[in-house]
Parts: sequence; structure tokens; C-alpha cells
Amino acid sequence: MIQSTPVYDICTLSDFRENDIIVSRFAPYLAHHKNLHAAHRHTFFHLVLFTQGAGSHTIDFESFKVKPYQIYFMTPGQVHSWNFEGFTDGYVINFSSSFFNTFLLNASYAENFSFFGGDVKEAVIDLPEALHARIVALFEEIIKESENSGPQNADMVRLLMLQVFILTGRLSSNNIGPASYNKTLLKTFQKLVDLNYTSLKLPKDYAELLYITPNHLNAICKDLLGVQAGEVIRNRILLEAKRLLTNPQLSITEIAFALNFNDNSYFTKFFKKTENITPEEFRKKILNQKYHE
Repeated sequence: MIQSTPVYDICTLSDFRENDIIVSRFAPYLAHHKNLHAAHRHTFFHLVLFTQGAGSHTIDFESFKVKPYQIYFMTPGQVHSWNFEGFTDGYVINFSSSFFNTFLLNASYAENFSFFGGDVKEAVIDLPEALHARIVALFEEIIKESENSGPQNADMVRLLMLQVFILTGRLSSNNIGPASYNKTLLKTFQKLVDLNYTSLKLPKDYAELLYITPNHLNAICKDLLGVQAGEVIRNRILLEAKRLLTNPQLSITEIAFALNFNDNSYFTKFFKKTENITPEEFRKKILNQKYHE
């Protein structure tokens, strides 16, 4: 499969590696990995707390201002880049999708938090002042535990991380109470779209996999997301198109083929209908932004 941007796994960042997790203060991490300023993807979960700094960071083409005591969460596969102004510090934790597998009965527990759900707007959180000291203290404990290699240090890191997740998750109303049946169906639908968007492009295909009717699937999407199921599918295809367009070495024909479009013209019409610009124009816009940062 062709890739849109550089893809980094935890092995790539081996200087900070320990049991499928990287823990570091942000300033030395950034100084050590200067190439991470440019757009790239991760194969792991990525968590950053800023305690100092300014500028911007972009996640899947949504831009956010960097602020002290802002925390952001990223899932594997998302594209992001940084453009800092002056000295920036804080904490960074990268962890593999299997990091909690042997620790929790529900290995996908962390994915239940809305900030790990793939919605960029849920993934960037400005911490209230009342939480500043407590969250920083947890990150300091994580740093301390990660610097030792005792038999239970990794488990202590997991416990401390879960406290960060829960305290931050409580700030979002989307994390309150158990998920309803329809919310569970929606999450399953979104995961299926993530896996099959190049081959299954109609709501009825996913409704069949979910053992519900297309009308029921549309009603769930409309109620919980405000859009039809077809738009969820189209938005996922569009997002991947944007990711692929960030790589100037890929031709429009190669991108159209990777996304299972029959020809360039159909892909261009699909893209322009939503974005109001052609794929070529979008690519020029993104690359110009990168070179002027």
C-alpha cells in the first residue's frame, strides 16, 4: 500500500524506547527528532501535554494554537505537523496499541475515551486551571517510573496514564456513563469504514455487516453525528485523499487508484464537490503552507 507521508513507529524512535512505550520531556524529544516538524504519521498512540510554548500544530488538516496546559491525543494513522514559536516544552508519551493488552481485561479500554475516537475536535483539550498541578504531577511520576527498569515500573506507568485519561475524559460529556446500543453501533460502523472505505462505499454494505437496515444506520448517524451514513464514508475517503496528496511524489492517478476510483476525472469530481478545489489545487495549497512555515 502506498503511504502519504513519512510513517514512524516506536522502533524508529528507539532512543526513547521501553516496552512499547516512549516517555520524554518534550523539549529534548523535539530537539532529538527535528524531522518531526514536517507532516508525518505514527503507527502508535501519541499524547502531548504542553507546559510552555506557542505556535500551531495540525492534526488531519485541522490547525490548533499551541497553549500551555493544552493536551492532545492522536490515534495511529493520523497525519500531523508542528510549527512552534520559541522554546516549547512539556511531556510526550507514545505507546503502542498493544501496551494495555496484558494489563486490562478490556484491551481496548483506552479507545472508549472520546479523545481517542479519531474526531480531531475531541482530541485537543485545554485543561482547566484546577487540573494543571494534578496532571503535571502525574506526568512527572510517569517520567520518574519510566527512568527505572524494575519489574513493576511499566505497570505503574500504565496506572498513571489511566489516571490522566480518566481525569481528562471527565471534561467531555461524551465520556459520561456507559455507551448506549446506538453509540456502540456507530463506533463499530466507524471502525468498519476505517478498514473498508476503499472497497465498500455504500451504506447498505455496512448495514449488512452490522445486521441492521440502511435506514436504521442512517438514523443513528443522523442522530449522533448530524450527517447521513453515506457522508461518513465519503468523509473518510476524502480524509485519506488529503493525506495522500501531502506526498508530492505520488501522482493524482496513483492516488485515485489507491482509493479505488475508476479514473482521475471521477476522483477529481468527487474531491472538488466537497472541497471546492481540485486535488492538484489542494496539494499546491498544502505544500505552499509547509514551505512557508
